This record gives sequence, structure tokens and C-alpha cells, in this order.
Amino acid sequence: MHRVYKYVLPEVEEQLGKLRAMAEQIPDRELRTQALSSIASKKFHCQGGAVYAAANLEQRHILIPLIVALQTISDYLDNLCDRSTSLDADDFRLLHQSMLDAVNPAAPLRDYYAHRKERDDGGYLHHLVAVCQHHTALLPSYASVQRDVTELVSLYGDLQVYKHIRNDLREPKLLAWWEKHAQRYPHLQWNEFAAASGSTLGMFMLFLAASGDGLSKQDAAAIKEIYFPHVCGLHIMLDYLIDQAEDRAGGDLNFCNYYDSFHLMAERIGTIVEWAREDVRHLPASRFHRLIIEGLLALYLSDPKVRAQKEVRSVTRKLMKNSPLTRLFFLINSVWIRKQQA
Repeated sequence: MHRVYKYVLPEVEEQLGKLRAMAEQIPDRELRTQALSSIASKKFHCQGGAVYAAANLEQRHILIPLIVALQTISDYLDNLCDRSTSLDADDFRLLHQSMLDAVNPAAPLRDYYAHRKERDDGGYLHHLVAVCQHHTALLPSYASVQRDVTELVSLYGDLQVYKHIRNDLREPKLLAWWEKHAQRYPHLQWNEFAAASGSTLGMFMLFLAASGDGLSKQDAAAIKEIYFPHVCGLHIMLDYLIDQAEDRAGGDLNFCNYYDSFHLMAERIGTIVEWAREDVRHLPASRFHRLIIEGLLALYLSDPKVRAQKEVRSVTRKLMKNSPLTRLFFLINSVWIRKQQA
């Protein structure tokens, strides 16, 4: 936490400050609004993701700009798709091609807005993609992780396309997509796989792994399997857990709504917690990754949104029961950070 407060958070703020200044100059009003909104309302995504740089401070000059830029693309595109003026799958697919290009240092930049009427962002999205490409190329072992990073980004893009299309097409498309992957993850329900695909944590973990010398492709693949689907799934299931009221009001798809009861939801999320804990035991510096898991639980379950939702409070109590001291520490810390930022 000393490293996070002294180095990580100030440098994330510096990177976001530069991006905010660029976003303010976006000519198209709608693109400008969504870019600024994504930075203002989802800053904690960048802060949380950049915690991975605390595990290799010597390479934070690569890791922090890379994580902030890729997460900002994710949050910006999520805003564009959520508040989209279209329901065009081709539009959403092309927008998310920017994330695939961002993790490929050799990819050419494209017109990612070609299928929509709002197109003039003053080079904002191209800048974010170029920042990612520049910094991935600087990672000593990026060649070993690129295939696995690309796989995770591809799953992320698939999810974003299918969850934002017309309401009557969402579930059939998501279920057909799940059928292609179900054999690899027979212990998961389709909504849990979809949630795992929506996390960027596996990408950030692979960036961290690539920040050292000598990583093999076999080790990279093993790290990806450790993070996906359980750590990634826990991350997004918690996000959906606290957003249920918001999503109902906005008519948005929420993967927590596919359980038969709140009791079953709490049981399944609790099981995913245990799977994630067991998985990270196989990583070097496993205690750091255990802290990530406890920090996720504390961050989301301490969110003010929880208090306004009776059923979510009930699930939260079950998940926090018998919490280890590390999670209680992060719970207090999360509350304190929110007060400071307010």
C-alpha cells in the first residue's frame, strides 16, 4: 500500500490528467462527452488495474501508462456502446478492434468509427492505441504473452458486441458464443464465463509477467489459465452484483440476474472466490495475488451502492462472513479512499 500511495496513484493521476486534456479537445460533442465521462466516473478502474505495477516498480514507467491507456479504451468504448446511437454489431466490433490493435505493436491504425455518425475525436482513440502499442513493445517478454493477451482481448470484444446489441438478440448470441467455449469450462455457468470475459485483470497480469526477462510462452499460458476464468470472473461478478439496481433502471443486461435466487448467487460467487484463491497459490509471489482478490472483495462490497439494495446487502454479509484481516484492512482502506476522493 505504501507503493500504491507513493508511486502508483499519483502516476495514474498524471496519466489521466493528460488524457483528460486531450478528451476536452475532442471536436464531436457526443464523443467528447463519453470520453470525459469515462475518465471521471471510472477512474477507479485505472487505479485498481495499475496496482499491478506495484509488483515491479522498476518497470512502472511502462506498466502504468500501458494499463491506464488500455483501461481507458475499455471504459470509453463501454460508454459509447452503452449510450450508443446505434445497435449495430458491426459498429461495436470495429470499435473494439481498437483494443486488439492496441495489444499488437505491429497493427496499423484504422478508422474505428467507420460504422457510426459520430466520428471526429481529434485523434483521441488513435492516441490511446498508439500509447499501448509503444509500451507493449517495451516489455522485455511481450512476445511470450502476446498470444494470450490477444485471446483475452478477443473474448472481451465478443462480450461487448453481444451484450450491447438489440435486447431480443442478446441472449441467443451470448448462448451461442458460450457453446463454442463451454467444453473448456464445464464447471461454469454461461453467465459466469461471460462475466470473466469482461475483465481486464488477466491482461494486466500478463503485462506484469512480461515486464521481466526470460518468460516462456508456456509460463505465459499457465499464468493466463490461473487468472482466467476465476479471478477475472470474480472481478466482474462483483461489479454486476452492486450494479443490479442501476442496470434494471437502464434496461442493461446484468449477469447476476441469471441465478434462481440471491442465496444461489451468494453461493456461486463464494465458490468462485475459493477457486480464485486456490488458483493464485500456483503463482510466484502468490501473496500479492491473494491481496488482489481480497482487495476486489473489499472494494466492491464497500461500495455505497450496496447500502441502497437490500438483497445485495444480504449477499454482501454472506461473502464478508469470516473475512481475513487483509480483507477487513482493504475494506477500511476503500472506505477511506472514497471519502478522500469525495
